[in-house]
Amino acid sequence: MAGENIQFREQLKKKGYKMTTQRQAILDVILQHEGEHLSTEEIYELVKKEHPDIGLATVYRTLLLLDDMELIYKLDFDDGCNRYELNRHKDDHRHHHLICTQCGGVEEVEEDLLESLEEQILKNYGFIVLNHRVKFYGYCKKCSENSPKKAGQD
Repeated sequence: MAGENIQFREQLKKKGYKMTTQRQAILDVILQHEGEHLSTEEIYELVKKEHPDIGLATVYRTLLLLDDMELIYKLDFDDGCNRYELNRHKDDHRHHHLICTQCGGVEEVEEDLLESLEEQILKNYGFIVLNHRVKFYGYCKKCSENSPKKAGQD
């Protein structure tokens, strides 16, 4: 967590911003809840527990700033709100997401499932893929097991 704080402070300074208590609190919440794909409102509620005076607008502005600085990614899972996760620059590609259409759960797939497709695109079109975003929609294991109709059956 200390590494992200140092990186954040350095990037803020380069862009002429200061590290405020509110920005630090928001970054801390994102770091503490890594992998949870929190919405703006969820981040706001978590930060508000420690900093009751923080406003929702401050959280929105800070998330925009963090996204602009590429410290976080803004994700859209087609559920009507933006969600956020840490940007781990060491990753060659972003990971894929499995989105349950029944419970709304999100699971990450760390493997790069499209490597052979990228190679084929390069070979056929001369196009170099730098990154991609893939979302799979369906039923998570729990929902498919608890459903009276198994997923894929009519």
